[in-house]
Amino acid sequence: MAKILIIDDDPTVRDVLADYLTQEGHDVFTAPNGIEGLSLLRSELFDVIFLDLMMPEMGGIEVLRESKETINSVTPSIIITAFGTVQNAVEAMKLGAFDYVTKPFRLDEIGIITKRAIEVARLKQENIRLKRQLKKRYEFHGLIGSSPEMQRVYTLIEKIADTDSTVLITGESGTGKELVAKIIHYNSDRAERNFVPLNCAAIPKELLETELFGHEKGAFTGATTTRIGRFELANGGTLFLDEIGELDPSLQVKLLRVLQEREFERVGSTKTIKVDVRIIAATNRNLEELTEQGRFREDLYYRLNVIPIHLPPLRNRKEDIPLLVDHFLNKHSKGKKKAPPIITKQIMEVFMNYDWPGNVRELENLIERLTILNSGEEVTPKDLPQRFQKVVNIPEGSEERGLFQGSEQIQLSPKGINLNSVIDEIERRLISQALEMSNGVKSKAASLLGLNRTTLVEKMKKKGILIPSKK
Repeated sequence: MAKILIIDDDPTVRDVLADYLTQEGHDVFTAPNGIEGLSLLRSELFDVIFLDLMMPEMGGIEVLRESKETINSVTPSIIITAFGTVQNAVEAMKLGAFDYVTKPFRLDEIGIITKRAIEVARLKQENIRLKRQLKKRYEFHGLIGSSPEMQRVYTLIEKIADTDSTVLITGESGTGKELVAKIIHYNSDRAERNFVPLNCAAIPKELLETELFGHEKGAFTGATTTRIGRFELANGGTLFLDEIGELDPSLQVKLLRVLQEREFERVGSTKTIKVDVRIIAATNRNLEELTEQGRFREDLYYRLNVIPIHLPPLRNRKEDIPLLVDHFLNKHSKGKKKAPPIITKQIMEVFMNYDWPGNVRELENLIERLTILNSGEEVTPKDLPQRFQKVVNIPEGSEERGLFQGSEQIQLSPKGINLNSVIDEIERRLISQALEMSNGVKSKAASLLGLNRTTLVEKMKKKGILIPSKK
């Protein structure tokens, strides 16, 4: 069943159409003129509109134009016209009308056109729904933060997403440059077309040209077939050029031409191919410095730097760390039949005091590791990689501090030391002490050492440690 509006000043036409379409199972509304028809269009959502072309006060062309421009551009309109005004119906088709019927019309013809219009309307609505879902999927998922630095990034993305302007994203490795590029693409009018990434540093320079522009069969040794390049794959969509600062000077010239002319030739071909591609580039290098050093073309830099977006390093927005930790815990625990690890206040303080040279990527990798190894349990300082130990805050007077201070008594002799053997011996002694103090109860010994019981058992087996006999 569809919801249909009939706008016609002829009551006979209105009644005949309404009766027939109602019998076909549709919900039918009628309006005697264009003004009342537009009023209904503003208050109700219809699947199909039947619109008389010739009406007093406001004709069908005017109603159609107003409806398409200000109310709903998706709903299909079927024009009703007399035989002598078919030319006007053609004009209506150019304005976006779905089809037209001439008076006198046959009801079976009305039925066929109505069915087609409903199918088209539903396909368009489904397409809009899927596009919105796609946008929602990438809208700002993974780009987490409430800091002023990130708020500025969000605002800029919202302003530029629906434009075709070239964007240059800068920031250290691991700050999320490709994620920002995807968010821009999937929130633009190009969302239904391809997002094509290319890391300019990951491909040898002798292969990068064919990767960008493609090649013809026989263009060089090994070119056994014609290959389409990234520019053609991205036609109508977005090409993301990561690590653009690593691009060879000879390719910088060719890229500049594509940005200026929107055309190129495949390797081994003289045929010019025109493309409509939005360019988003990214780099962790300072392109201005590279330009001053003569290693990056100045004209290309200005072509790329139309809309600059700088992503701050994580150490400059540490107030976002708790939000990111929570996000990554949910992300990496989702779908797993185990609880996420518990991040204590002490561990969060460690995170807040650490400089995160690998930025958000380093934090996510750590949380993924902890989710796998420490599911459902509290994370302790011993669970963190060695690089975090220098920021672990161990209270004065605690047994742990005495243990760490004691380890400083180990001296490195001029002959050297076998570090693995020393660490293995320290582990062996501490496990043995913990088992003695817990009277052989493994769970208590594991708690004293800050380990999982299963981890302790594995270490005991590996080191050949036996449970001490009970006194």
